[in-house]
Amino acid sequence: MTPNRILPDLQCSLLCDDVRQEVSGNLIILGVIGLIRVPGVPIAAPKLCVINRWTAGVGQFTEQVRLISPDGTTVLRKSSAKLALPDPSQNVTNVSVFGNIEFPTAGVYYVEVLVDDVMKLRYPVPLVVVAQPGQPPVA
Repeated sequence: MTPNRILPDLQCSLLCDDVRQEVSGNLIILGVIGLIRVPGVPIAAPKLCVINRWTAGVGQFTEQVRLISPDGTTVLRKSSAKLALPDPSQNVTNVSVFGNIEFPTAGVYYVEVLVDDVMKLRYPVPLVVVAQPGQPPVA
């Protein structure tokens, strides 16, 4: 018996500055982000990307990526994309691009990755205010 649907595994998820594609089709990930340092808040990011790679599944699915504010419930941005895996040995890479994201406060933001409304991953992205050289420390 061959299964007609197996929920895929999330092989990786990265928040980054940009994703570009080479002529060969390979992706180039620029500026992997684990911590966002800013001179003050509120502040806007002109562009952030989330790259997700799915594997070991069978069927058609809907990926959802959400950027959550430090209150844990407010969704700052979200994206949705379809993906199809004909057999478990295949993989699919999706890139979500978020533009002009307003960060109103410092704190821990979260990236959530879901497939067919099943949470696969939620990871923290701290945003901290740091003093610029020659400026007094931020209180």
